[in-house]
Amino acid sequence: MTLQAGRGRGWTAATSVVKLSMRWISLRLRLMLVFALVALAAAVSASGIAYWLNRDAVLTRTQDAALDDFRKSLQDNTGSLPLQPTCQELQAAADRMAATSQKYEVLLIGKTGSGDCAAPSDRDLFTLKVVPESLQAAVNRERRIDDSNRYAYHLYWQRITLGGKPYLIGGAKVIGGGPTGYLLKSLENEREDLNSLAWSLGIATGLALIGSALLAQAAASTVLRPVQRLGDAARRLGEGKLDTRLEVSGTDELADLSRTFNRTAESLQKRVEELSARESASRRFVADMSHELRTPLTAITAVTEVLEDEADNLDPMIAPAVQLVVSETRRLNDLVENLMEVTRFDAGTARLVLDDVDIADQITACIDARAWLDAVELDADRGIMARLDPRRLDVILANLIGNALKHGGSPVRVSVRTEGDTLRIAVRDHGPGIPEDVLPHVFDRFYKASASRPRSEGSGLGLSIALENAHIHGGAITAANSPEGGAVFTLTLPLDGCPADADAPADGQVGERAQEDGK
Repeated sequence: MTLQAGRGRGWTAATSVVKLSMRWISLRLRLMLVFALVALAAAVSASGIAYWLNRDAVLTRTQDAALDDFRKSLQDNTGSLPLQPTCQELQAAADRMAATSQKYEVLLIGKTGSGDCAAPSDRDLFTLKVVPESLQAAVNRERRIDDSNRYAYHLYWQRITLGGKPYLIGGAKVIGGGPTGYLLKSLENEREDLNSLAWSLGIATGLALIGSALLAQAAASTVLRPVQRLGDAARRLGEGKLDTRLEVSGTDELADLSRTFNRTAESLQKRVEELSARESASRRFVADMSHELRTPLTAITAVTEVLEDEADNLDPMIAPAVQLVVSETRRLNDLVENLMEVTRFDAGTARLVLDDVDIADQITACIDARAWLDAVELDADRGIMARLDPRRLDVILANLIGNALKHGGSPVRVSVRTEGDTLRIAVRDHGPGIPEDVLPHVFDRFYKASASRPRSEGSGLGLSIALENAHIHGGAITAANSPEGGAVFTLTLPLDGCPADADAPADGQVGERAQEDGK
């Protein structure tokens, strides 16, 4: 008889993949998670391999020892039996075989004079019903003898479970018409040993996971500390602190990134300084030019006023030229004044002189001074008081109403409302409105929309100056189209003065307010 290895049963492990969305997880946590997953995969793989190798070794050693002992015992105890032994003889042989050190139960099946006889060493545990039919068929199958097979019958084995406990069951038929023998050996001790091994490997895996988490924490701190410094430096650079630099040490990728940041910051600082110098020079040039133009303009204006007074006495051929000179001189004078006002805003030297103003009276005075009473409708209640700069409010109103009269259509309606601590002045015309592509640019300096409106004779700075005067009060101006037709400019101002007024001197002088919108 020879020993042939049979098929063993195993357990199939199914692996499920869980997709994690980590967009909201910090980089430190992601690094630790990756470290933990790698360590967990490595530990589980190593533990699984170790478990299966030890399991195979333990079970193979146990079953080989039991099967070898059973084969030898079967030969020794059945060789002296007659061809047709009695049941008592088979039972005695089974009891002797079960008394070995391997501690297995034996079932002998043979033919007697009165028929087949089954002799188990433990009648309550081991009967023929316990033996799988597939194993019985394999044991009783006679094989052809040839050069590759010297025996007609072989020893077969299989692992089964009885009552929730693992067992090894094997069987062989004695060659020459002898009885058929089966063994049943408990593998409970081996299962307990394997369970202990599994617990040990599980504890080792847990310790490896904790160790990997600590290692990941240390690695994350080492890697992320330079990244955090780089982020802080970039944040300071974005806040305008162009002298921000990183301290560089080492030659790794992070050090190279820090050097690149320093070079970029240095280049940016030089570029900004150059642009600032050019901008300052441009502002000085505009301011100086405006101041220099005022002296000759004053003389020219005086001359044009004289010519205008004598226009009726001039030659009719010369009168149009005189009127052109007068109008262009006034336009040039307005342009110079607007340029000087813009340079004050750009330089941050514009000041507020606050006073308590009746809004209705202020708007009426602005309209009356420019002879717009017949073209403007005022909807304002008397007694609405606000603390602001009357001169700058007059500039805002003059620009908004004048723009509505020039580019819109009469009548122009001015409405005044209060909402809590906010004053709202809406200026609406009855013209064609403002094209949607023009709306974002109406407050840009020197911007003129020639597609839908006639060419303006102004400087292109009026609305920009109005917006800057609103900003210095802590307010704003918005432009939109009315559903009923026409354009609507809405001025919003705080009733109690701009935010900077909290630190203003008692006489109402307010410190400068920096330009906000880059106009």
